[in-house]
Amino acid sequence: MAGIESIANNANINNEFERVYPSQPIPTEQALWFPFQGQKLLVKTQDQGITLLQGDQELLANIKHEELLYIGRYKGQPCIASALDPEEPLPGDWKAFGLRELYNLMPGFEYNIATYASQLINWHKTSRYCPVCGSPMVSVEGGWGRSCVRGDYTGYPAVIPAIIVLIHDGKRMLMAHKAGWGKRYGLIAGFVEPGETLEECVHREVKEEAGIEIEDLQYMNSQPWPFPSQLMIGFMARYKSGVVQPQDNELDDVRWFSSDTLPELPPPSSLAYILISSWLKQYGNQQ
Repeated sequence: MAGIESIANNANINNEFERVYPSQPIPTEQALWFPFQGQKLLVKTQDQGITLLQGDQELLANIKHEELLYIGRYKGQPCIASALDPEEPLPGDWKAFGLRELYNLMPGFEYNIATYASQLINWHKTSRYCPVCGSPMVSVEGGWGRSCVRGDYTGYPAVIPAIIVLIHDGKRMLMAHKAGWGKRYGLIAGFVEPGETLEECVHREVKEEAGIEIEDLQYMNSQPWPFPSQLMIGFMARYKSGVVQPQDNELDDVRWFSSDTLPELPPPSSLAYILISSWLKQYGNQQ
């Protein structure tokens, strides 16, 4: 199924992208470029589609930008990220897209690298000064960490864990809806709190959002989610007890769906869709 294939494709993407860390010099050869203007990635418009910018360092030579970040190689080709001045005029065939807009417009490998680039760009913007004393921060050798020049603090790019869980009773799966989603339904999800395990977070979020208890919790898969820097950890669980009902103002509907009464689903490249596909493959024919 499409969701299972997506898992395999993501694994292949990760194997073909080799991360590099400072202080390797910026390559002078042809590279894939990930320049951001604000929170939007700049790409080249071509015919009816878009492509990543490609070229050597001359590509940004006449455009005001911050330092170049050499982030890795995809199939041997360098990948370089940078932040551009928000007011800088751009070539006519360049266009800026937010990462949510690009979610279904770019191949998986391009999108994955773009999300990585965006998080590193954001880290460089927000880690210039020490949060303890306000002194400048400088790069840590061999990684993306930054340290205060006075030695008061060392920080690294944030990764915020969040869980997402597919709950089922064998014949049906539980799906949730938020205001503004239109006809689309998704899965219960939430952020991990300090001092909480992933498993504890799943049980808490399910109780807080749907009012039920679950059992047979099983880890399935994970996915980076750059809004702004989350790692989504996917689980599957079986319904145990309780009456399904939204418990707070976050959700406006929680209900059961069988394989032949599914609503509009999340995008195919999302972890939610991958979990749904896995459940359908295992339980979809049960009546």
